[in-house]
Amino acid sequence: MNKRFAIILPLFFALTLIAGILAGKYLLPGAGNATSLFSGSHYNKLNDVMNYIENDYVDTINKSKLLENAISGLLETLDPHSVYIPAEEFNEANAPLAGNFDGIGVQFRLIRDTIVVINTVAGGPSEKEGIHAGDRIVKIDGKNVAGKKITNDEVMKKLKGPRGTKVKVGIFRRDEHKMMDFMITRNVIPTYSVDVAYMVNGNIGYIKLNTFSATTTDEVYDAISSLLSQGMKKLIFDVRDNGGGYLDAAINIADQFLPDKNMIVYTEGSHRARKNNYSKNGGLFENGSLVILINEFSASASEILAGAVQDNDRGTIIGRRSFGKGLVQEQIKLRDGSAIRLTVARYYTPTGRCIQKPYSSDIYEYYMDFYKSLLDEDSEASDSLNFNDTVRYKTPKGKIVYGGGGIMPDIYIPNKSEFVSAYYRKILSKSSLLSDFAFDYADQNRKKLRQYQNAKNFVALFQISDDLFNDFVAYAASKGVARDDEGIKPAAPRLKVLLKANIGRNIFDDLAFYPVYLQDDITFKKALEVLK
Repeated sequence: MNKRFAIILPLFFALTLIAGILAGKYLLPGAGNATSLFSGSHYNKLNDVMNYIENDYVDTINKSKLLENAISGLLETLDPHSVYIPAEEFNEANAPLAGNFDGIGVQFRLIRDTIVVINTVAGGPSEKEGIHAGDRIVKIDGKNVAGKKITNDEVMKKLKGPRGTKVKVGIFRRDEHKMMDFMITRNVIPTYSVDVAYMVNGNIGYIKLNTFSATTTDEVYDAISSLLSQGMKKLIFDVRDNGGGYLDAAINIADQFLPDKNMIVYTEGSHRARKNNYSKNGGLFENGSLVILINEFSASASEILAGAVQDNDRGTIIGRRSFGKGLVQEQIKLRDGSAIRLTVARYYTPTGRCIQKPYSSDIYEYYMDFYKSLLDEDSEASDSLNFNDTVRYKTPKGKIVYGGGGIMPDIYIPNKSEFVSAYYRKILSKSSLLSDFAFDYADQNRKKLRQYQNAKNFVALFQISDDLFNDFVAYAASKGVARDDEGIKPAAPRLKVLLKANIGRNIFDDLAFYPVYLQDDITFKKALEVLK
């Protein structure tokens, strides 16, 4: 089993719960306090039970916490995506889709219990104060944070804060071998949903989208416009690992690809009338060749986009079957600042396919079913072989598509790698081994690497030498992955690509990462074949 899934799966599930909602579309005003959820003309069993516990239970109880647990349990019996959000978690739960946050504007990593600045946000507070990539943050507001067991969340809480407030950071800069103090005034820091947009060749563009946030529509519009100005005639739009987000963002992006009056998606529930969403005139890329890349981590808004393109015969979907998150949540804020996200409808693609995969009341089994599909990396079987006629649909041009949950791609890419060996898997199982080595190399050679001047030059000219690769093999051995010459041989080409991509990211950000990383990506290469 590839253990990387065990690492990223919990994060993906959390993001799916957060980003898969329609918070911007379905926000309701305050709907009473928590107890009001159970009040009414009928016999209120919950209140009776709560009173018995409060008056007669052997130990002292926290009534508020007990009630919150009851609400969470109640919602969990409905479906996997109806959830309760405590008041203290409300802002944090909604932040990922806001498109910005208040902070100091640094990207950091914890390297051997040290906070290391990877990059600063252009024009942000930290850059303005003179903080550089490679700086070590050793103190925050006078308190030592170096060499301590500190988590990413703890660092974020210390550095984030309301705009206009100040935070004092103590920096150690290796090149200058000295400590420096910076007083930084927090400000609005943008977060971007477009990881990268660039021209693969003379007429093929590539856009990687990581979420559907409040700023996604504008970001994608700008990305497409820029690529068109560079001669783009064909587009690869990558939503792999994208857990979703706002419905409006998905509709707006689909609208850029579809001609006027094409159905994009519709929603419907027992207490919600059917609502149709159609494309309008004026999309930026209504006629050029289009490929959408998806995988098992593509969910919600990603599936709406892929389904709209597929059902309207607008482009080719390549990858693996998407997650199958097609339930619509309405966010209801309660008087105490908490909230519930209640499933009120389902998504349907233009042909009438329900995106949501089947589920029971057992949330564990719901996610484990997904997880099991990832375990057999060498499977050549396509999910489409398991479909039956009850979930069979036709597009306007007669193409057969299948429901039953998720989006099945037009071209299925098995979950395997031509570079797989026991050694390669062991390297990947050490989640930070590759990135830590790449960071150390980049950190020690910043001046030399910056001589490439930009990402394009780095991608074209920098190579992983045999000596550098052997250094990595020795480093891996020191971290518990013993040298295995037989396993190294088939893995070496891919490992060199990953090393180069990660080194480039530390110096020139994602513009140096993706063009390298995608060089031997099977799904990406298939997209290039389709667009020839």
